[in-house]
Amino acid sequence: MTAPKFILDESAHNPEADLWFAEPAGFTKIPVHALLNPPDSPGAHALRHAIAPILDSFGDDLARQQFLIQLARGQQLLAALAEAGTTRCSIGVHRDDVSTSNTAEENGGLLLSLLTLSWRDIAPAAPAITAARAVAGAEGHTHVEYLELPCGPASFSELVRTPNADSGLPQDPILQVFAHLPHPDGKRLVVLTLGTTAVSRRAEYRSLVHQIAENVSFENPLLEAEAIIKAGERS
Repeated sequence: MTAPKFILDESAHNPEADLWFAEPAGFTKIPVHALLNPPDSPGAHALRHAIAPILDSFGDDLARQQFLIQLARGQQLLAALAEAGTTRCSIGVHRDDVSTSNTAEENGGLLLSLLTLSWRDIAPAAPAITAARAVAGAEGHTHVEYLELPCGPASFSELVRTPNADSGLPQDPILQVFAHLPHPDGKRLVVLTLGTTAVSRRAEYRSLVHQIAENVSFENPLLEAEAIIKAGERS
């Protein structure tokens, strides 16, 4: 059996990191902080430089204007997520290879999703209690589970909702799968949320969230590997 391969993000070596996890293939990180830099900041200049080739690729000013409008809407969404404690967003693109009919044209399309990681300050409590509280009485949530993971107790739930009519978003049902992971210090809660309009693929997305949560660590998993390497160099 071939061992799984991992690509380390530079954030894995951040000495101030509070959490480590692995994203499955098919997810691309959104540079939240870069997109939210103030207009006159060095970061905003880097963003303008990054999107310049995209703007140049459009054939007319109308297309460029439409792109900038969509970018501005995306920035508003990211700002709202950041205000709610979201520190990481990733877009998932996966091939729909689960056959649901005998018609080939109805299968093999692309499935889109949005994965977010958010921190919440909570009243001090034991992790097991926090995991239970996170889903207790959650209105509309289904498929509630409580599990013991390598990082500690966790709870999972699902919710299907439709955007408000005045939100400007398509009125398609959205599946959200949640993983609630209490920090061992008993004062914080990590919430992994995977949202998609592919409601019929809830079992597959539920499996993805479980896979991500099972790889979460509140202790740097790289330290042991680095210690082994250093010990080998000394021997």
